[in-house]
Amino acid sequence: MWILPLVGYLGSIVGFCFLTLAIASGLYYLSELVEEHTVLAKRLLTQLIYFVIALQLILCLVDGFPFSLTLMGITSHAVYLGNMRRFPFVRLTDPLFIISCILVLVNHYFWFQHFSEMQHKSYARMSSMYDQPDVPNFTEIASYFGLCVWLIPFALFVSLSASDNVLPTMGSEQPSRDVDGKNRRHGMVKVVVDNVLTAIGEVSRLAGWKKPEDRF
Repeated sequence: MWILPLVGYLGSIVGFCFLTLAIASGLYYLSELVEEHTVLAKRLLTQLIYFVIALQLILCLVDGFPFSLTLMGITSHAVYLGNMRRFPFVRLTDPLFIISCILVLVNHYFWFQHFSEMQHKSYARMSSMYDQPDVPNFTEIASYFGLCVWLIPFALFVSLSASDNVLPTMGSEQPSRDVDGKNRRHGMVKVVVDNVLTAIGEVSRLAGWKKPEDRF
């Protein structure tokens, strides 16, 4: 068969594009909700950080998770909590924000290494092919990463806002202002999506695919 595999590749690409658009649309909508309900979002995120810290402590005490990694996770969430002091505004050059971004990657790497080593050691202790490895399954590991590693950084990324003079849109010279003359707040997700769409539109015009007066 020659054509069917090509159809499969094409379908995968189209499906990936639709999935990406769906995620971007959902994030865009969530960002607008946070802009409209800032106080509620801050209270919810703060309680969520405390919940994750308590969950990591319980996992360490009950299920025997490594103390060093648990301490690193709790410290990371304490740093995330520091970003709430000026919520929902953020400066991308703020040392606390930069440290938070680094800690997300560090936590992911070390917890991934921990679960990988746990799996290798469990398989090494098996004496026969009928033994069952004593390791968390994929659902449990994915749930831990989703709740204890990525949930708070992802929620902060959706919730935090940046003014136009922090992330300027292409072609804009002056930061946009609201009716009171103050700098208008924009969610980081909205800024990223708007900049990506603007960049795609600029590339399309330069390539001659679109006329200058056409809207994206």
